[in-house]
Amino acid sequence: MKKITLFLFITLSQITFCAPKITETEKLFATCKVWGFLKYYHPKAASGEVNWDKQLLEKLPKIEKAQTKEEFSLLLENWIDDLGPVKEIAPIPAPKDVEFFDKNFDLSWFNNKLFSKKLSKKLKFIEENRFQSNEEYGPSFDGFKNLKNYFNLDCNDKNSKLLMLYAYWNVVEYYFPYKYIMDQKWDETLKEVLPSVIQSNTSEDFYKVLRKTAAKLDDSHVEFHIYPSLGSKKSFYYFPATGKIMEEKLVVTEILGDSLAEADDIKIGTVITKINDKSIKEIIEEKREMISASNEVSYLDKVVPVMLLSESEKVKVEFFKDGKHETKLMTWFNYHDSHRNEYKKGAQKKQDKFKLLDNNIGYVNMGVIKPKNIAEMADALKSTKAIVFDMRNYPKGTFKEIAAFLNSEEKEFCQYTQPYLNYPGRYEWTGGRKAGFENKDNYKGKVIVLLNEDSISQSEWTAMCFQTAGNTTIIGSQTAGADGNVFEFDFSGFHTGFSGLGVYYPDRRETQRIGIVPDIEVKPTIKGMQEGKDEVLDRALLFIETGK
Repeated sequence: MKKITLFLFITLSQITFCAPKITETEKLFATCKVWGFLKYYHPKAASGEVNWDKQLLEKLPKIEKAQTKEEFSLLLENWIDDLGPVKEIAPIPAPKDVEFFDKNFDLSWFNNKLFSKKLSKKLKFIEENRFQSNEEYGPSFDGFKNLKNYFNLDCNDKNSKLLMLYAYWNVVEYYFPYKYIMDQKWDETLKEVLPSVIQSNTSEDFYKVLRKTAAKLDDSHVEFHIYPSLGSKKSFYYFPATGKIMEEKLVVTEILGDSLAEADDIKIGTVITKINDKSIKEIIEEKREMISASNEVSYLDKVVPVMLLSESEKVKVEFFKDGKHETKLMTWFNYHDSHRNEYKKGAQKKQDKFKLLDNNIGYVNMGVIKPKNIAEMADALKSTKAIVFDMRNYPKGTFKEIAAFLNSEEKEFCQYTQPYLNYPGRYEWTGGRKAGFENKDNYKGKVIVLLNEDSISQSEWTAMCFQTAGNTTIIGSQTAGADGNVFEFDFSGFHTGFSGLGVYYPDRRETQRIGIVPDIEVKPTIKGMQEGKDEVLDRALLFIETGK
């Protein structure tokens, strides 16, 4: 009998010893997925009946101790069971008049190799008997469920950091409309950042990891601002101008501080080739992992302010002038001094809302004109042979009034997708937006819209609206490729957000990441900038006169 007992002990010990161990990243990845799913699907968690964040913090130490997939899976099963039985309401009737958009939707991970069949079945049952909400999707929708739980987390604590990451990752997983067109799968991003989150030693290090995570959204609406910590003495210094990337060089396009720029002979068209011994190309690549952008032109636009910001007052800058490179050790200044044109009376030239150009051509600055000015503009320009709407800026909500002037009839110019809250992760088509009305006295001339990488969100949306006029030509270059509203989230240590609605043409062509495609592509050149030309506007005027 003793021999049999010893044999069984040795055999069981070998089985336990040989059971494949599960890695920390595997456990934390799967926990994030399950916790997020239950947060939005399980009636107890989704209704707020239990403090789901607190439960995660309580379970993480136990999950850390799990050595095998069997132990891990059992922990998750018991966690679900502890919530109590889920009322069986399946099959949930399919909603009438709802057309689903499912490119973001995928719950196939229920069959994760780490999960027991029993756990997979529990997850599937919860999906089929999921929480049903009366909440409507709108500006006040809280995808975090309870934002204040995350506002003052201790980001020096490992498990609190995981909670913050899990909450953010799952908001994107279920409520970011463009997840399906990210360059990198969102699951892969989670696996990639988990070790960095654990290894981050300070709250600032942790926020930087989150910023890298946010950059993976490939969405130009995404900004990630890290607030300075209390007691921080870090200062920032700025170049007295801004510019554009052209031919892998930084070209000055606007002076922000007249006297400071003049002191270093900086003018519009000045070419910068290096900053602190790094080429512009090197800096572009170096900053890429920290900035979210829908496309390359938008990234190049967003990286410029980062290039022209320094933690040191003294900055070595290499210029290219008259065929020669020249290096200067510049002194950069604080924001107020370096951007003094913002504060100096008369430093900024007043821009016309609209004007009449030569050859009976109208020009409208969409970044300046307001709805109250549209009637006056229409009256002044109604007899022109063409109107150029310059939208290389951010409009002031004038689409409705201008479309009424341009269009001969009401037309749909976009369609939306939004989250279907009773089936998280699924989206629904919600119909579109229309502009114009039956108007025989509409504008009969050519409609020209100027766009570039500065055209983002409302600019792109308004351009889509103007395209319904029927005689519209888009001239310029690729836009930022980020349309729709922005969901913003503010925490004690950082502020971020992302595009909240899917925006498509009426035929459901995508605009996100693609932007508004110009009919005639024109990009400014360094030579043109130095000669004071507006090459995009010049090309528009040529088209108006020649039709080519």
